[in-house]
Amino acid sequence: MNILIVKLSAIGDVVHTLPSLSALRRLYPSAKITWVIEETAADLIVGNPYLHRVIISRRKKWFHELKKGNFSVVNSIKQFIGELRREHFDLVIDFHGLFKSAMLVFLSRATIKLGYDSMQELSGLFLTHKVYEDKGKHAVCRYLDLVRYLVDMNIGKPRRDVLLEDEKAEFPIPVGKEEEEKIKALMAEQGLREGQFIAISPHALWATKLWEAEKFARLAGMIYREIGLDVVFTGAHTYETKDIIERLTIPFVDLTGKTSLKELALLFRKARAVISTDSGPMHIAAAMKTPVVALFGPTDPKRTGPYGNNNAVVTADISCRPCFLKRCEKKTCMHLLTERDVVDALKRVL
Repeated sequence: MNILIVKLSAIGDVVHTLPSLSALRRLYPSAKITWVIEETAADLIVGNPYLHRVIISRRKKWFHELKKGNFSVVNSIKQFIGELRREHFDLVIDFHGLFKSAMLVFLSRATIKLGYDSMQELSGLFLTHKVYEDKGKHAVCRYLDLVRYLVDMNIGKPRRDVLLEDEKAEFPIPVGKEEEEKIKALMAEQGLREGQFIAISPHALWATKLWEAEKFARLAGMIYREIGLDVVFTGAHTYETKDIIERLTIPFVDLTGKTSLKELALLFRKARAVISTDSGPMHIAAAMKTPVVALFGPTDPKRTGPYGNNNAVVTADISCRPCFLKRCEKKTCMHLLTERDVVDALKRVL
């Protein structure tokens, strides 16, 4: 059985697909499994022992260069397409469900093309097998529904003794010796002890998911004074994180922009808890089974909240959320969240 997983991005969505990868490996122990992914999240799966191969799409870079008139990237695009076509996949699973993933499904020339029963961006156009997408479920469980379909239809003769239980989802992120040594050195340099610090990841890709810088700064002070744990800022180094750090009046550690995704995963594993906006790092922390306090505004934690039991979600009780808007002048759902709400939630998960 030669299987292709199509899940290109984003970081959180790739994390949500990891339990399906684990399930596929258990159902088809001798299968050859390949994952096609974009550059941004590739670090999460490169070196994964459940995968035979990772094919990286540099789609954004290709389009950027083509817009500038640099047609030398055409050779790189041809190589990428050639990699897909040479494999002769028996099965491709489109976990993404958008036009960009549908094109890869088509190019793969797989015998069985599985995805959701949806025509969003024409994603269902090239599928041979379709599954109803229950958007009331968490993304982890929705993705596992695609794998469960393979068992129900006996596609590829999966093992019948494998149980696919949502609550036992496994998130295999391959952290190796290199990452261990890097985080050990960083923690020693900063005087951090395992289990004695709170990691804060304030960045988010949507402006509507961001929380005010002054609140993050006051939150850090409350954690330091009330709970007595060190505060470490993590994730991307952006204008927003710089603004927060400039407001701090307590001792803190700034590791923003200093870790790869795998290193960040290991750092989170060593944290006492993680506080985050709705973002990729939040899902990485939950995957590492570290307690998470997640700040949610326009999105729905029932669908994409931190997966697992020992987590807390802080939201505002207002009628307009979840709205899933990337732009909003008021951002009331985030403005209503207070530092006290977050600290109280943190104390519950510690």
